[in-house]
Amino acid sequence: MSITVLGIESSCDDTSAAVIRDGILLSNVIASQSVHEEYGGVVPELASRAHQQNIVPVVASALKRAGIDKNELSAIAFTRGPGLLGSLLVGTSFAKGLSLGLRCPLVDVNHLHGHVLSHFIKHNEDDVVPEYPFLTLLVSGGNSQLILVRAYNDMEILGQTIDDAAGEAFDKCAKVMGLPYPGGPHIDRLAAEGDASRFQFAKPRIPGLDYSFSGLKTSFLYTLRDAVASDPDFVKANMADLAASLQRTIIEILMQKLEKAVKLTGVKTVAIGGGVSANSGVRQAVADFCKARGLKAFIPERAFTTDNAAMVAIAGYYKYLDGKFCRYDEVPFARLTV
Repeated sequence: MSITVLGIESSCDDTSAAVIRDGILLSNVIASQSVHEEYGGVVPELASRAHQQNIVPVVASALKRAGIDKNELSAIAFTRGPGLLGSLLVGTSFAKGLSLGLRCPLVDVNHLHGHVLSHFIKHNEDDVVPEYPFLTLLVSGGNSQLILVRAYNDMEILGQTIDDAAGEAFDKCAKVMGLPYPGGPHIDRLAAEGDASRFQFAKPRIPGLDYSFSGLKTSFLYTLRDAVASDPDFVKANMADLAASLQRTIIEILMQKLEKAVKLTGVKTVAIGGGVSANSGVRQAVADFCKARGLKAFIPERAFTTDNAAMVAIAGYYKYLDGKFCRYDEVPFARLTV
């Protein structure tokens, strides 16, 4: 008998629903929120209101595109955390109500687990997935982590950021440059046209496998402040070089720790995940790193790098197979770790 899971994602500013049947993706619908652009960042209250408006049509669209009726669902998986509490409450409440109405099991998913397990989303049976154990570099707006994955439910954080995440460094530096939110994609686009060796920014000296990006952000800010003091048009005239140099520095910080983690664990497979894994430079750096060392690299489709319900559905699918269900009195958490 087929197992069909509906996934619901509402951790930040994207409302998403997806349907997976026996591990194969049938649909993945995402409704983004443009309302935050004028504020230069996500406004939690506006995000939760938009989720309330979007969640019913998004779920209906996911079921329709998958070609299934809601009564065919085996389980409903939802993101329980981490994320914005108001946004999580919308997805959690809807998932609970639908589960009760359909009398089918409820499965809670850690958002970070979803990013790690996004590599197990299949379009067909022949798709290749990572073999355990493997190392995941999880990089997003709120998280920068190195995770040793021994099984779908056995993940160990080897290192993580002690302050800002890589995505925050991209977005906050982009904001200083006057680029629209989110700034990461704009930095990526400009970096392709610039000289990555033009500017040098500070790199952290953090022991072990932990990350830090606050010093880089401060160094970038001071560089711009001092330069603009003598040339008001400095940023505009050097936009591409600034973006390329910033991207190079962030990638070097990420890769230095990744290399240490590979040596420490002895893994033969490396995967990346999270919103920053959509960055062209990061993707190429990981691919080149693995090729040079004879490692298998798993780089997700860009559709699965941002917040999406397909990764929630696949994580929920594995928990369903393991009989790990969620009680109705469970509440979302703004902060969770792997």
